[in-house]
Amino acid sequence: MSSILSRRSGAALFWDESFLWGIMARRALQKAGLPFDLLRAEEIRKGRLDPYSLLFVPGGWSSNKMKTLGEKGAEAVRNFVASGGSYLGFCGGAGPATLDGIGLLNIRRKPTSERGPSFSGRIRLKTSRHAMWGGIRQPVFHAWWPPQFTLMDESTKVLATYQDALPDSFSSDLNTGDVESAGNWQELETLYRINLDPKRLLNDPAVVVGSYGEGKVVLSLVHFDSPDDANGRRVMKNLWSLIASGNILPASGLKPRKIPEPSQLDASCLSSIKACETAVAGLIDLGVRNFLWFWRTPMLLQWRRGVRGLEYCTLFIMTREIADRLRQSSMGNDRKVKRRLMSISRDILYFTDRAKDLLVRERHAMQSRQITYERADDPEIQQIREELFSSSKSYDGLFKSLISKMDDFLYMLYTSETQSFP
Repeated sequence: MSSILSRRSGAALFWDESFLWGIMARRALQKAGLPFDLLRAEEIRKGRLDPYSLLFVPGGWSSNKMKTLGEKGAEAVRNFVASGGSYLGFCGGAGPATLDGIGLLNIRRKPTSERGPSFSGRIRLKTSRHAMWGGIRQPVFHAWWPPQFTLMDESTKVLATYQDALPDSFSSDLNTGDVESAGNWQELETLYRINLDPKRLLNDPAVVVGSYGEGKVVLSLVHFDSPDDANGRRVMKNLWSLIASGNILPASGLKPRKIPEPSQLDASCLSSIKACETAVAGLIDLGVRNFLWFWRTPMLLQWRRGVRGLEYCTLFIMTREIADRLRQSSMGNDRKVKRRLMSISRDILYFTDRAKDLLVRERHAMQSRQITYERADDPEIQQIREELFSSSKSYDGLFKSLISKMDDFLYMLYTSETQSFP
């Protein structure tokens, strides 16, 4: 066992089924100057997790992460932690470590009926004495629609609990400060037919730690990787020092390639990029001028109840990231890259055209009756929703097909920016 531990160093960022949250995590790690490698489920199944000391799983739908891992991947993660590796999961990335997933800790997710699933924004924590909180004076962090945990026994230790939600936070599309000063959560819950009161989070576990075999498991339902969060960046640095060996270079022996000067893309590639950016920006602008959403952070929208928002936000951020990477890449004129980009461009143009039609219909429906993202009386609305998103609460339909294609493309662009040591 000790020989295995002595060979381990560095962190692997689990890429699959993270999408927006994967980009957010990657940017946060880069801004904090923390080393990491991207790792996919296929590589985990092949045993390529073994050299690392830490597996970092960012947010996203935990059920989808479990599906892409499969039983062989789940067993590889269990073996990795049991033999001394560490598992770090944020929000949806914490879910796979519970009894509802891989089973690294003896905890379960609370059912939706017992929790406040619609909370987002800044919230204060009550923290225990632990090195991960070093340098934090005011423990205020961001939670983005978090699950909640039930600890099944005392083997899992609580490192932080939720306290008061700050006035600029939201529950569904309701500003917490405004409701606290002039509203009534109980009446609003009756109207919305969902749990809304942020006090449902009060004193619940926000960050926990436990052991599985020889390894450590740290699960956080707050996002330390939120954009421009100095407190979160400090905690991530502390965590890397504690459980990722703090190496200067990534563990796999890869080092960043010098980013080339912006390449002179040929006309077809440049046209595809501009078409994608224009289409998706137009979709976001339509939502803004119809009072359907606004930007909360540089990467996250706040949307009205009745429409989907995270999906459109995800599409916007992924499109912009692909465009930025291509403009700084030497791959932009490769024939295979151009073919894939043009295929993505066609899908984006079709999706955004249909989504604009859907959003206008949903906006009009709001004027006469209450709708939710999953329930509307208008058959035309339901038909377009089924095509774009299916009836699934998680990602599915044409949207899932599109962002999965974009995700594969983005992973290829990211990994092209590294090269092996000679």
